[in-house]
Amino acid sequence: MRWSTILKKIKQFLRSNQLQYSKKYIRPMMTPESVYVFKFGKEELNNRVIIKYTHTWTGRIKINEIDLRLHGQQSPRIFHRENELLAYLKKHLTEQDGVKDIKR
Repeated sequence: MRWSTILKKIKQFLRSNQLQYSKKYIRPMMTPESVYVFKFGKEELNNRVIIKYTHTWTGRIKINEIDLRLHGQQSPRIFHRENELLAYLKKHLTEQDGVKDIKR
């Protein structure tokens, strides 16, 4: 499975609500997990989605954890599925985050 298909829903959600985003791949040295970071926001990219994943022995990607930090939170919200994250974002993104007419 490729990242384009796994994170497709997140990317579509951000685009449909006119939010800018940047993405970055990180490979930590001391852990077997890889990390993919999305930064997003209306003008400033001050919100983050951090996806920690590993590869199975067949080569497929297994998502272990999705962390969400809205506008600089120190302790993240943790999700195990992309759908749970999207449901949370639809409820909690406000005008403060740069979203006026969110498509719920």
